[in-house]
Amino acid sequence: MSMMREEIVFGPIYSRRLGSSLGINLLPEKGKLCNFDCIYCECGWNADGREDRHIPDAEALRVALDAKLRECRESGAAIDSITFSGDGEPTLNPDFAEIIDITIALRDRYYPDARVSVLTNATRLHRDSVREALMKVDNPILKLDAPTTRLAEKINCPQGDYEVARVVEDMKLFNGDFVLQTMFLRSSDFDSSSPEVLEGWMDIVRDLRPREIMVYTIARPTPQKDLQKFTEAQMRTLVQPLVDEGFNIKIYE
Repeated sequence: MSMMREEIVFGPIYSRRLGSSLGINLLPEKGKLCNFDCIYCECGWNADGREDRHIPDAEALRVALDAKLRECRESGAAIDSITFSGDGEPTLNPDFAEIIDITIALRDRYYPDARVSVLTNATRLHRDSVREALMKVDNPILKLDAPTTRLAEKINCPQGDYEVARVVEDMKLFNGDFVLQTMFLRSSDFDSSSPEVLEGWMDIVRDLRPREIMVYTIARPTPQKDLQKFTEAQMRTLVQPLVDEGFNIKIYE
């Protein structure tokens, strides 16, 4: 499958979840660096992206982002979100906390109405510097695809120690001021809509009470080939009990 290969700053591109999004890739431009190896990742398997290990530092980000924001402002380009995503897990960059401060300052200078968003697998929330940096951004978007560690191992293939219960405890430190992101999909040996999976996930949502929940499904080719997507109508039916309870849920097909 084709792999995403992004410069430090790229776009703006249209995001189905964030609008006109200026992307930031804090990871290798010609490789992939992630402590998950998700079976649905549009960047492919980790093993397929190891030819580049170079990670940009805070100063490289400052120069690239300043130039891009100035160019966008001069051309009149709309930016709804400055979004950390890229080819892997952005919080793995050792300068992540400093980079967030730089990004907020440059956003305030050039596009004060834009939101700063970070898409993260939430594995490093236990690190004070990472968690505090995420608490500064407008949209800390924290991933939780499975209600149990066993299922997370099937879907996310974590590279190292990972326990859903511990991650949930770290998420509680945000006091609900975050966006929860969950992928709905099925394969030959699991189904996000099965009662044990769905009810376990909904119980976690009720415990965390995030200000917004993004439920989405496969939109691009995936490295594991037996995966099946859900329709918007199917996902809406599945999460309706939470909607009825007042949760703010956005659904993306």
